[in-house]
Amino acid sequence: MVYIKEKTIKKRKYYYLAESFRLPNGKVNSVEKIIKKKEPLKKLKKKYADFFDSKKKMAFTEYALKKYKTDSIFSKEEIRKVEEIKVDYRKALKGFSKPQLKDVFDRFIANFTYESNAIEGNSLTLKDVAIVMFEKRTIEGKDLREIYETRNSRKVMDSLVKKKFDVNEKDIIKMHKILMKDMDERTGYKQIPNYIAGSDVKLTPPEKVEEEMAALIKWHEKNAENMHPIQVSALFHGKFEKIHPFEDGNGRVGRFISNTILINQNYPPFIIRKTQRDSYIKCLQDFHRGYTKNLERLFLKKYKDTYKKFFEGYLKYIK
Repeated sequence: MVYIKEKTIKKRKYYYLAESFRLPNGKVNSVEKIIKKKEPLKKLKKKYADFFDSKKKMAFTEYALKKYKTDSIFSKEEIRKVEEIKVDYRKALKGFSKPQLKDVFDRFIANFTYESNAIEGNSLTLKDVAIVMFEKRTIEGKDLREIYETRNSRKVMDSLVKKKFDVNEKDIIKMHKILMKDMDERTGYKQIPNYIAGSDVKLTPPEKVEEEMAALIKWHEKNAENMHPIQVSALFHGKFEKIHPFEDGNGRVGRFISNTILINQNYPPFIIRKTQRDSYIKCLQDFHRGYTKNLERLFLKKYKDTYKKFFEGYLKYIK
């Protein structure tokens, strides 16, 4: 919130433009900028927007560097970059009207759904996805399963961006159930062993899924306190895909959860594109062999790339 403050010092009046904002721990920070004369607030906000943005980015970066551990990938410089993106993203969202916000996220959700489903072999084009989602029509000659998959993915993403999911067993199973509606009656954890085509990774057997999912959720609760959310998102994803708790839909649900982790912490969501499928699969294979860094690096890159493509361009219009 930006406002004008007036101070009297030695019988002389001074005017300040001030902004208060809340950090993730709930603490309120205030920044002030002395101004030569009192002008309309809207004009002052535009005039000093860059000053307040820089102060806010500095505060969020300092908070993140104190809270989260750094390493070769999540270095101080990379954390600074992602925290600055977070500040700009929040500013963009606050600057949108409700119709504008809907348009932006409709575009994002359509692209996310298209790319995520295409990774799993769905043949619908981006145009097909938009027709199914927004015109609520089927596509002649396309498998009904692909149509249902697209509709259901939209429902999951709609709830996800509204922060209606948490990282817990109940909500993960709920995501999967929504995704599989009209496609597969095998909801809930898998009852028979499954495998990843073309991979020799041994997945968790059915009788151990509940135990390992409980351990994974506890791991999330513990590490969310001292590990950057993007890093948590990447590592959770790798661990989840190793468990492969459902008979179908594990990749899609895994990518939903990864974005849930970010969105619930006010970071922008990200997309892994079908053109990066081979790289993504290779990163998961490396992860399952004990090398986690490539998957972390991929998630960090996709976070920055997705923000640039879907949200950054709007900032110049809302200062």
